[in-house]
Amino acid sequence: MAKSSWKAFPHPDKAYDYAGDKLAKAWAKLHAGDQEPYPDEKHVAKLLKSNPKLGKDAGKIATALQDAWRAFHRGDFHEAYEAGVALKALGASVAIKAGGIHATYLIDGDKDKTARYEALAKLAEDAIAALPDEANSYYRRAFALGRYSQTISIAKALSMGIGGKVKEALDATLKLAPKHAEARLAFAMYNAEIVGKVGGMLAKLTYGASASEAEKHLKEAQKLTPDAPITWVETGNAMLLFDREDD
Repeated sequence: MAKSSWKAFPHPDKAYDYAGDKLAKAWAKLHAGDQEPYPDEKHVAKLLKSNPKLGKDAGKIATALQDAWRAFHRGDFHEAYEAGVALKALGASVAIKAGGIHATYLIDGDKDKTARYEALAKLAEDAIAALPDEANSYYRRAFALGRYSQTISIAKALSMGIGGKVKEALDATLKLAPKHAEARLAFAMYNAEIVGKVGGMLAKLTYGASASEAEKHLKEAQKLTPDAPITWVETGNAMLLFDREDD
């Protein structure tokens, strides 16, 4: 993707600069929701041991990954995406998050968003194949497919079985990382959106989705990340969908 096609983050601020050891110090708070492991040399070495084809120099790769995440957190989404893609499966998590956040908030047309999310889902599939023990390999796939489904018709999403693929990816995420608050929120919205679109009875019979299941995941997310704005934004979104179903 050409750099010119990426609209710049409109709110740059020094507060988002995690140069040097600032990133490591802030990591636990920055990634409380997605449980992304800090990409230090030890963690990268573990990943390389599980799949030696991904590289050899753990220290060099760790530095590149940390720089990619620094770019993401300061809002340089294109730089973060490109750096992540260059690292293949090792950088898929930051590439997908950067590309996805940029698409969600800085791309206006559905056609361009659809293409972006489709590409991100492919990155996630490659990451799952290369790093099947990493929770975010699955979570990023659920994220990309979920966003993709919002840009196409309900009929097309159903015919492609996207709902089942999202659920499968979220199940795998939570099996590996039960405290993954963002996966909990995504599961809550998965249930809420189906209930809101087809009604409670059909949602339960056809998809195994329900308002009670959504509420369970929302409560878990609220316990895990009570200070995260997205926790309460998604709680509100779910409640609105339930209200629509009641109408």
